[in-house]
Amino acid sequence: MCGIVGVVSNAPVNQLIYDALLLLQHRGQDAAGIVTQQERKFFMQKAKGMVRDVFRTRNMRSLPGDCGLGQVRYPTAGNANSEEEAQPFYVNAPFGIVLVHNGNLTNAHALKAELFSTDHRHINTESDSEVLLNVLAHEVGETTRGMVLQPSDLFEAVRRVHRRIKGSYAVIAMIAGHGVLAFRDPFGIRPLCMGRSDDGTVLLASESVALEGTSHKFDRDIAPGEAVFIDLQGKVHAQQCADNPVLSPCIFEYVYLARPDSVMDGISVYQARMNLGESLAKRVISTVPPSEIDVVIPIPESSRPSAAQLAQLLGLPYREGFVKNRYVGRTFIMPGQSVRKKSVRQKLNVIASEFKGRNVLLVDDSIVRGTTSREIVQMARDAGARKVYMASAAPPVRYPNVYGIDMPTPDELVAHNRTVEQIRQIIGCDALIYQDVDGMKKAIGSLNARIKGFDASCFDGVYVTGDITADDIARLNATRVGGDEVLEDNSRLALPNHAE
Repeated sequence: MCGIVGVVSNAPVNQLIYDALLLLQHRGQDAAGIVTQQERKFFMQKAKGMVRDVFRTRNMRSLPGDCGLGQVRYPTAGNANSEEEAQPFYVNAPFGIVLVHNGNLTNAHALKAELFSTDHRHINTESDSEVLLNVLAHEVGETTRGMVLQPSDLFEAVRRVHRRIKGSYAVIAMIAGHGVLAFRDPFGIRPLCMGRSDDGTVLLASESVALEGTSHKFDRDIAPGEAVFIDLQGKVHAQQCADNPVLSPCIFEYVYLARPDSVMDGISVYQARMNLGESLAKRVISTVPPSEIDVVIPIPESSRPSAAQLAQLLGLPYREGFVKNRYVGRTFIMPGQSVRKKSVRQKLNVIASEFKGRNVLLVDDSIVRGTTSREIVQMARDAGARKVYMASAAPPVRYPNVYGIDMPTPDELVAHNRTVEQIRQIIGCDALIYQDVDGMKKAIGSLNARIKGFDASCFDGVYVTGDITADDIARLNATRVGGDEVLEDNSRLALPNHAE
């Protein structure tokens, strides 16, 4: 899960990329990077940390040029503690290419061996994004063969890339002296869209909010399998490069990942969450009579639209019962100290008056490990709630995600191989209500008839690329990020507020 940006303009782009990355900060807080181009030379700044920390005034001054890329990273594979794995990545041949990538390659291990033995290319990190860059660079070299680069060469190179790599990928690459290339995997699992400003600037980004927030008018989503090349004069060339493209976006984008003010593949994220709340309301009625619920309380932040819609349909009061601390940072491990896991209570505080003596229905967007839910339920009880019901706007998360979301291994998922009653006992609530998979797909899919299906693999175990085996999942789990800083907090409550 990352946020990516690409720009071609007739004015300096460093501030524009910085602003766009701030709007995509919710998609990754581990590292950030920007690369710009001036007179065929690349200028790059990347490091671990949030956008505001990685880029200071001196850094921005060293990023000249009218063309550039940016990325915010949330690591799912590789080494989370390595500065080298922050993006963009660079290769000097052919032409000089830099690349940013959102997604996860499921055959990176095999590709790495192939790159070494057949393509004679060296991979220096554990990042699958570096693998992807080298595959792209090799194919661009094969299609151009030392000739002048043409858009048709790039489209043929992307066509070959599609045939070699598997998994999810939204990619933006900059080719020295030529322009910016963007493409999306044949299933459109990870999002990518394009917009323009009045002065002719073309902006590519993971979410539409990055366009609107920088005064660019949304043009369109990049289609699954499509490649778009923007030359340095701002002219857009586009071509479908996949053999059998099928739009199957990741449904977890709408459930949790994306900002509510974004529109992705024709679907308003906010409206999708409203629809999930409407569908969830029907599930609640069949489990807990509304007369036994005094108040509906969301768990900040992503669940608010669902909770508000659910409360309205059930005729129940909607109240804010939790206040989120926006400024909880990392736990720093000093010599002689043990790893201290941050309590949910450092991130959320209760408004006791909303709980005391009441039967409360807590609404969350999803339940992954269950540890956060268990502590929140206990917080509600400690605040005086008589009964605590828990509702999830998403179905049980029973399977790991292999397409770029840091979903835990199966054993870490509270719903894996457990019944709803068993999960309820672990969480400690008086009743547990989940969305059902078909209801979720219908609630979101009804907003765009062009979408015939979603990747909902973490809920239904169906991997849309059709190439995932148990061995693949075990291997991918082995490459998941690790390190003391990751141990400190795995809760989604650690992420910034999506609604702001």
